Amino acid sequence: MDLRHLRYFHAVAEELSFSKAARRLRIAQPALSRAVQELEGEIGVLLLDRTRRAMRLTPGGEVLLRETGVLFERIDDMVRRVRRAAAGEEGELRLGYIGPPTRDFLGGILKTFHRRYPRVTIVLEERTPERVWEMVSKGRLSVGLTRPVLAHESLGLQSRLLCQETLCAAVTNDHPLAGASAIAWKDLAEEPVVILARREGAGSHDTILAACAAAGFAPKIAHSPSVIGTILRYVEAGSGIGIVPESVTPETPEVKLIPLTPTVTLPVVMVWSHQGDDPAVTAFRGIVEEWLEGREGN
Repeated sequence: MDLRHLRYFHAVAEELSFSKAARRLRIAQPALSRAVQELEGEIGVLLLDRTRRAMRLTPGGEVLLRETGVLFERIDDMVRRVRRAAAGEEGELRLGYIGPPTRDFLGGILKTFHRRYPRVTIVLEERTPERVWEMVSKGRLSVGLTRPVLAHESLGLQSRLLCQETLCAAVTNDHPLAGASAIAWKDLAEEPVVILARREGAGSHDTILAACAAAGFAPKIAHSPSVIGTILRYVEAGSGIGIVPESVTPETPEVKLIPLTPTVTLPVVMVWSHQGDDPAVTAFRGIVEEWLEGREGN
């Protein structure tokens, strides 16, 4: 069924006059009359009663007028929504992130995004760094805030450095090194250490091993849990010194973080696919860039 014919009928039905509808639509009256006749032939129902001096709608015509009114309202709404989506003002943003490293800034960025684009639904998924990269590469996430991973180049994603985190030693207050303002990596040579399992963060795991190697020793790994908070539990229990990023906050005053020297950092990056230009992702990236510029200006 030709949508144009429906629009023509809708105008005639509202005006109850071919001449007025023709002027409104800016088309010739004979063409308008033919279009309505073709529509009646296609449906198989008389829509307009032309037998009297005053045109009126048949019962079928009254139903079609109501239905076309609803139809065109939905079409107009659809067009508005498509335009808003194209401008990044409507749609869905699926954001993958890693927890502690994004804690200080993610909330503010999301608040700004929601204020500017209230019609965009934000779906948050906290994952491991490797999982974030994988899900973005497969289109299951729109954008990710994560750490670089070993296979990041092969995944073909674009990335933007957000910040660098310093690695610290997590020690109990009664540990002999607890009073130091900084701890040298070499001082960990004879200490049992607790680090995140490689399967949960290959980048950070390998960075720690490389820093130990640069200090001239292989670490004595006492435990390698899959959750970073468990590292602090082991530290509390006296099982060893934890090596964690500075964003990890001890939940008890019995544990403190001390920077390791020489300084070794772990990057936090934003990643997104270069396939297509998702307006919601473009809008989110713009807000992140504003946050970066504001932080650099302070």
